[in-house]
Amino acid sequence: MKLAELFPEGGRGVIATADAAGVVNQAVFAIPHVVDEQTLAWGFSDGRSIANLRENPHASYLYLAPSRGYSGWRLSLTMKEELGEGDMLEKIKSRTAQVASPEASSAVTRVAYFKVDEVRPLI
Repeated sequence: MKLAELFPEGGRGVIATADAAGVVNQAVFAIPHVVDEQTLAWGFSDGRSIANLRENPHASYLYLAPSRGYSGWRLSLTMKEELGEGDMLEKIKSRTAQVASPEASSAVTRVAYFKVDEVRPLI
């Protein structure tokens, strides 16, 4: 299955990160931007999640599909790159303004690119 087919609109996701000491943080995140068949991107504010990724590039994303029951995916990720500018960041900020709010869009200051290490079903 192609990465883009894993994330139908209307679903919800949670990213889990951990700092260098292993202290875990979880945050609700939007559907990722599919860059290619091995790479996903998300926008980040200057919060705990991006701080953790700077210390420990490994993360997990749990996606709940917009359906009854428990369908979705669990992804193991490794951050490849973090940028504070560029076309992808502007695309994410624009989408955030439409889906959430202009205030939420202005909080997005970084884009992080992740290698998808593993995809497993939710159940």
